[in-house]
Amino acid sequence: MNTQHPTPNTRRSLRRLGLAALALLAAGATAAEQPLFLDNGHVRLGIDLASGGSVFWFGPASNRVNLLNHYDRGRFIQQSYYGVADGSLWNKKPWRWNPVQGGDWRGAPARLLSCTVTTNRSGQAVALVSRSMPKHWASGADIDDAVMEQHITLTNALSHIRYSFSYTGTVTHPPAHQELPAVFVDAAYTNLVYYGGPKPWTGDALTRAVPGWPNEGKKTTEHWAAYVNGADIGVGVFTPGTGSLTCYRFEGNRKTGPSGAACSYFAPLRTFAITPGFTFAYDVWLTVGPLPEIRSRFAAVR
Repeated sequence: MNTQHPTPNTRRSLRRLGLAALALLAAGATAAEQPLFLDNGHVRLGIDLASGGSVFWFGPASNRVNLLNHYDRGRFIQQSYYGVADGSLWNKKPWRWNPVQGGDWRGAPARLLSCTVTTNRSGQAVALVSRSMPKHWASGADIDDAVMEQHITLTNALSHIRYSFSYTGTVTHPPAHQELPAVFVDAAYTNLVYYGGPKPWTGDALTRAVPGWPNEGKKTTEHWAAYVNGADIGVGVFTPGTGSLTCYRFEGNRKTGPSGAACSYFAPLRTFAITPGFTFAYDVWLTVGPLPEIRSRFAAVR
């Protein structure tokens, strides 16, 4: 990754990061080159300041194991939207307008515009607000007529993310399935679990699947899904207002782990068009642990 000296605007943003940023600068690096972690003693969440503030780490605070995959700039829990076919190419494949929070497929990062962190009485960073300018996933262009924002808070074993997207461009994009958000999990968590039946939130039996390649669609009447391992321990994502998801498992070179090529993916979906003056916000809850606890925590906040 190319290293750039911080601009005056970036330096002001780093000052707003407070002690977390100062510690990074004292270590001889700019804050934009380092991850930033929120940790409340229950869960640990990391954002990549060099990739539009995207979430690249989520796991229990106790053992500091990351359950997510971040093989490239697309592999985060992050905002991603779709629009008109625009002649762009992703790896020689025709693509379309696609603002992504983390960066483009060639590895160029999206720009972090600002970031503020809140600490608790123990000095732990437990909340964050960031703004970023997305990259076009295929072309690599800065999408300077759009801004992505995220508000993250940790409460016990839950992380609440409020995502928002604003578009000031002039193009009227057609309706598309939108990822709310894109979720990439370590490929060691092979089993997708969700509820798609007619009796949501009644304790009815869950559905299990091991997705293949390419994308598969699932109905999710409880609006959450989780990837778990053989012991039914994993990571769950709850997006109220969605009723379906797309998913796949990519084997790649079969290398698992947070930076391995293999991954387990899903994205809760809604269909809408992005038009001039468009703004959109939605809420997401993340948690980790045993499957029954994942479901009960989401039931409690729904």
